[in-house]
Amino acid sequence: MPADTPKKKDITRFRPDVSKSVHLFVAPFIWTAVGIMLMIRGLGWIGFSLTCGLLFIAVFAGTIKSLTILDRSAKKNLIRIMMLKEKSCLGAVYPWRTWLLVILMMATGIALRSMTEPGLFLGTIYLAVGWALLLSSRHGWEQWLRRMRRK
Repeated sequence: MPADTPKKKDITRFRPDVSKSVHLFVAPFIWTAVGIMLMIRGLGWIGFSLTCGLLFIAVFAGTIKSLTILDRSAKKNLIRIMMLKEKSCLGAVYPWRTWLLVILMMATGIALRSMTEPGLFLGTIYLAVGWALLLSSRHGWEQWLRRMRRK
């Protein structure tokens, strides 16, 4: 038995290992929660008197983003999750590059909000991105439901 095995076991016992079913739930849950939060925030900045036109633009742009970019990303991530060990770290729900992208997007959002007063433009962007995340989360929910029905 290698000398470093006990240390490795000590470290891994703090790792939040979860099943594939949990990964398949968490992946779309995050997209759904963030999508709803962005949509609520965007609607708040747009205001309800101007909502119809900008809502249409945001939903249209978000749908295009969902169908052309995020759907592919969601499906690719679901395949990756299915290839994980049955018990793996909760953070593995997304690859490390995706986590870096999330940090970059959060920093961009903070920078945009600090450079200008959030309003119609930023509200429409938030609404579009939120809708795209929410719409593309359907792939994860379908996969999770399929797995739950098999159990």
